[in-house]
Amino acid sequence: MTEKTRRMNRLHGLYFYAAFSIFALLFFPFIGAEKIDFQTILSDLQQGPITQIDTDIFIFHRLPRVLLAFLTGAVLAVSGNTFQVILRNSLATPYTLGVTGGAAVGAYIAIAVPALHFSFGKMTTVQLMAMAGSGIIVFLIYLASRKRNGISTHTMLLAGVTISIMCGALIILIRYLTKPNLLVSLDRWTMGRLDTVGFDSFYSTIPLSIIGLVLIGLNARTLNHISLGEDMAMGHGVDVAKVQKFCFIGGSIATASVVSVAGPIGFIGLIVPHVVRKISGFDNQIVMLGSFCMGGAFLVMCDAMARTLVAPTEIPVGVITALIGGPCFVYLLVKRS
Repeated sequence: MTEKTRRMNRLHGLYFYAAFSIFALLFFPFIGAEKIDFQTILSDLQQGPITQIDTDIFIFHRLPRVLLAFLTGAVLAVSGNTFQVILRNSLATPYTLGVTGGAAVGAYIAIAVPALHFSFGKMTTVQLMAMAGSGIIVFLIYLASRKRNGISTHTMLLAGVTISIMCGALIILIRYLTKPNLLVSLDRWTMGRLDTVGFDSFYSTIPLSIIGLVLIGLNARTLNHISLGEDMAMGHGVDVAKVQKFCFIGGSIATASVVSVAGPIGFIGLIVPHVVRKISGFDNQIVMLGSFCMGGAFLVMCDAMARTLVAPTEIPVGVITALIGGPCFVYLLVKRS
């Protein structure tokens, strides 16, 4: 395959990712238990409210929900790819590294202790505690895996898995001590949820998500060298320790930001980067953009399915992503072998 052919394939891949994400953002806000007609919304916005209920549902429920779903899926997919590259392990995700486990412990404490229920600007206690939990775990993992010339990827994976198990034990303990009337709230957060009213939840995730994605994006090209091995990367003049640190911190804070609102939605950070690499190859600049678009569109699609499959009852979106992502990933593994 010539370089020109590779370039054209990458370009076609980017067109596909962009088209799929635009389609998801434009189409799925109108899908749900209550069907909304585009012409009705357009008429309300141009001429004043005719059927105000449809407009309110669209503006204050569907639109912020779809935007939150897209940002969450995009961040989880990009972070998953980043961790897989810097650790050179195709199974590395925010979950295997304990980032979401820390968020879960923080969120559980906030939900289980009513005295902690307050808001800080647009952020709730659950969000703040979830991000604090993730921050503590990230700090501990980084301390455990730090070495003079970078990060010990083996130690980081072992530390992440160990801390994830410890977080799981703490979650069981908190559930055991929590009042029965609060267990439903704990379960809803655990299974992933995107039901939101207004844009506050979406707005609250934007600052840290942008910071994290920028830290990753600035190092996307350098990650191509690291994916070939640390020694080869250093031979090309790459400061491996610096790149690993910035990418790990960027992926962690972006993940903590969205998980604090949406809960631990699984498989996106694992399956989406693999699918994008299958389509576009291993250039991380392309894979990052593809993961951003495909991850966001995939979660928007899964959320629409969660709203409609057994309407008016709603399935937790984390269940949908697991039911779709699990078999897809097994298929990719079998096909590769």
